[in-house]
Amino acid sequence: MAVKDSVTEQQIKDAAKKLFFKEGRFKATTQEIADAAGVNRTLVNYYFRSRDVLFDLVLKEAKESMTDRLKSSAGEENIPFRVRIERFIDVALEHSFTYPYMDVYLVSRMNDDVNHQNDVLANIKKNDDLKKFLKMVEEEMNRGTIEKMPPIQFLLNMMSLLIYPVIVQPLFKKILQYSDRQYQQMLTERKAIILKMLMK
Repeated sequence: MAVKDSVTEQQIKDAAKKLFFKEGRFKATTQEIADAAGVNRTLVNYYFRSRDVLFDLVLKEAKESMTDRLKSSAGEENIPFRVRIERFIDVALEHSFTYPYMDVYLVSRMNDDVNHQNDVLANIKKNDDLKKFLKMVEEEMNRGTIEKMPPIQFLLNMMSLLIYPVIVQPLFKKILQYSDRQYQQMLTERKAIILKMLMK
């Protein structure tokens, strides 16, 4: 039996991430993944057993990467709330540029897969970061820096303003006749607009 090579394994995962979440080819075959990675199809099965195993693995790694970047951008240090929101927006936009189709996949997966819904809900319930963030939002409302509303509504507003344009980008790029670069530029310009809408 051949010895597994971490470089080849990563090469296959990177190719799969590009096909699945950068190009939106969720039904890419094992052969297409192998071709994109520049390896033999049997190597994909050797390293990952099946396309579905590979898909789940690269999805898990991509989500963990974003979570880590969001945590590091916000940090636990004593930074102003506005700066914290600015960093969150920066990381979310960067992630959407890297994996523009991941949110589309997650939404469709949540609708189709009850087990996946339960996994996500379980992770949210045991995550203290969300509770801390909502507490910070409430404190900022009391300071008068943002409009008063249920803190969860602030979070929903922020996430909607960030994620919706990413989810609908395939349609909007066609309607607006925008290139990938033009659409990314429009999304980048949204940072100031979002901050103005969220903060006083």
